[in-house]
Amino acid sequence: MNYIALNAWIYCGFGGEKKPREFIDWAAAKGLDGVEITVGDCLSVDTTEAEAKELAAYAKSKSVGLRSLATGAGWGKWLCADDPAERAEAVEFVKKYLQLAAWLGAETVLVVPGATRVAWDASHAEVSYLNAWKNATESIRELVPVAESLGVNLALENVWNRFLISPMEWKLFLDQFSSKRVGIYFDAANCCLNCRPQDFPEILGDYIKAVHLKNFEESDCAGGLHGFGDDIFKGVVDFKALFAALDKIGYKGPMTVEMIPFSRLPDLVMPDAALADKMAEQIAELKKLA
Repeated sequence: MNYIALNAWIYCGFGGEKKPREFIDWAAAKGLDGVEITVGDCLSVDTTEAEAKELAAYAKSKSVGLRSLATGAGWGKWLCADDPAERAEAVEFVKKYLQLAAWLGAETVLVVPGATRVAWDASHAEVSYLNAWKNATESIRELVPVAESLGVNLALENVWNRFLISPMEWKLFLDQFSSKRVGIYFDAANCCLNCRPQDFPEILGDYIKAVHLKNFEESDCAGGLHGFGDDIFKGVVDFKALFAALDKIGYKGPMTVEMIPFSRLPDLVMPDAALADKMAEQIAELKKLA
């Protein structure tokens, strides 16, 4: 587990204030293994094949990896929505996203599977858990052959979406696709509200396609969004235990620090160059543990 990258939001912002090449240049100067470019803001999902391959070549020339991609698009259009038109839009986005990953040479894309309810966005219609399961399954079945033909992992992220909470739920959900290209993008801090991060690898094994690293500080026995801070070493995530659990299953996939300090709300501002610099330093410390 030597590859630890940094997610683009911290450096490029939620609106793509900085571009991929700037991020790659910065990462190269910091000696990082790689970067996780975010699609829909930092990089357009409609990027052409020529543009994507040119960007991949540029990253390679700087010795910066592009092993995974992320996107926040799944919070707007849900793969599990009850509305067939919305599901169709979500599926079409992911098809483009998978193709873009293939052109870039990325092995895995992060996909939010949808939600039953989102606490911070009351505008979207709620979905029952059963319907979320059925609808997401239908959408993902349509995407499986695309992922398989392109050789890109479709990795569904465990997020605060009131859907797919525990590792056992995840295993049951993923088993139904019988595809080596469908798995989980495991966020070690997102699961802390209900579970221990180190319990996921032994249950999910090869389903873990990529890992997000951040931390979570509990308060009042659980915690809220403010528990996601701006220091990766402050919180309840036991990185030694997590890395040992990943090592036990032979995990060799990408690991990426994703730092979105909700602890700063309502004054959260991204991009944050100083925080990006801090994360580059802390990644070096993480690598010693891994």
